Amino acid sequence: MAATSHMHNLTTLIKRLEAATSRLEDMAMSLDEHDAQKKTADNSAALEPQASERPTPTAPAAPAAAPLPPQIEDFDTLISKDVGNFVQLGQKIGGLVAEQSNAVLEAFKAERTYLYVSTKAKKPEIQPPELMTGLHTASDAINNLRESNRASPLIDHLSAVAEGIVALGWFFDPKPADFVSEMLGGIQYYGNKVLKEYKEKDRTHYDYIQAYYQIFKSLSSYLRKHYPKGLTWNDKDGIDAQEALRQVKNSSDSAAGGAGTPPPPPPVPTLNIPGGGAPPPPPPPPPPPMISEQQSSGASSDMSAVFAQLNQGDAVTQGLRKVDKSQMTHKNPSLRASSTVPGSPSSSSRSKSPAPSKKPKPESMRSRKPPRKDLEGTKWFIENFDNPGDIVEIPAKQNQSILISRCNKTIIKVSSKANAIAIDNCHGLSIIVDSLVSSLDVVKCSKFALQIDGVAPTLLMDQVDGATVYLSSQSLGTELFSSKCTAVNVMLPPKEGTDEDTKECPVPEQIKTSVKDGVLVSEIVEHAG
Repeated sequence: MAATSHMHNLTTLIKRLEAATSRLEDMAMSLDEHDAQKKTADNSAALEPQASERPTPTAPAAPAAAPLPPQIEDFDTLISKDVGNFVQLGQKIGGLVAEQSNAVLEAFKAERTYLYVSTKAKKPEIQPPELMTGLHTASDAINNLRESNRASPLIDHLSAVAEGIVALGWFFDPKPADFVSEMLGGIQYYGNKVLKEYKEKDRTHYDYIQAYYQIFKSLSSYLRKHYPKGLTWNDKDGIDAQEALRQVKNSSDSAAGGAGTPPPPPPVPTLNIPGGGAPPPPPPPPPPPMISEQQSSGASSDMSAVFAQLNQGDAVTQGLRKVDKSQMTHKNPSLRASSTVPGSPSSSSRSKSPAPSKKPKPESMRSRKPPRKDLEGTKWFIENFDNPGDIVEIPAKQNQSILISRCNKTIIKVSSKANAIAIDNCHGLSIIVDSLVSSLDVVKCSKFALQIDGVAPTLLMDQVDGATVYLSSQSLGTELFSSKCTAVNVMLPPKEGTDEDTKECPVPEQIKTSVKDGVLVSEIVEHAG
């Protein structure tokens, strides 16, 4: 009995020990988990200040645009304020007036490009024609709207604008502000007609002409401020004119397309990497597709062959087959009845395709003769000048005559008294003459301009289309003889001591001839209105 009781107590003690041991193990495990969580929290707290202290890289700042020269900033103000107001009024009128006002805006933009180039470049010895291309294109558009719409009821609007656009050629005048002020007189001749007609009828037309006047008043003030003695170039540290033109065009293109430029790349994200270090950079973009060498070499060889054929000249006929006398239709009347000639390459075919029409060679591919300015004995020969904007000066003497031929869009100045001048086959030529002993002959010229500062006894014009003759107070005795001429206008100076404007007088083009008493009597047909 005692043994049984003792075994029961031992069993109970063992169970209690097992229970106590299990509880101690549970407590130990819970302490280990608590220590692990605390250690993890301490490590995270230690890492957070490092992450916050790591600087965030910022995107590189865009390079600041170079400031514009003050003369360009003021010219931009003139365009946005005065020219912009003029264009808005032209849009209200609409039609031809709106189209011509837009061309005026393009002309001022082209002049702005020219001025910007002059601030960057040295003065070129021979001015590249690309500098004046935009201005000439806009001026031609303005003049063409006037010439092709003579019957329009708004012809006075078109004429006023066309007369004023000449003032944008102030580059080559030593006193550009005075030059622009003088051109304002030609604008007012037609503009005042519009002001008188529309003052009480439609105020928009009145304001339109006044806005055009204001453009050239502002331009004259601008020139007195920045170019009182003519256009200046950056001769000290300037670059080539063509390179400056390329830079100006690129800057204007980038400014115009600024809204479409891609945004800068986003900053590199910051990662909480315990070991530090930046993530690897992204791979570079794939290279652009390349044109195969075979295609490029084939294109260049094809163009070389084309230009080689174009440059053969008279030698191009060396490869032609010689025609036998038996195949000549003018020597064999019997061959004229048939459509083919025996023995010819086309006689074997039943049908003959028409020969392609021969097109004239483009102007850009024609070989141009070099300009010539020579004095041979007592005769000056001025030929083949085609540089818009250039001034060709001729120091002629009283016993010397001048022959001018095939000079286009060129300004010629005869700075002293000459004997006589003959001009033929020129387009867009402007000539300034001091005085002449004899006559000035103009034959087969278009868009011709002549200014006589002194005395010229006779002016002969034959087959001239579109001419303006400016006479001074000393040259009012000049006699003008014209035949087969159209659109010729003579500008008479105002009378001394009066406030009159320059008067434009058209040369009559239409003659009425009738028979009276067996004799032909011719009279000038005058057009009123």
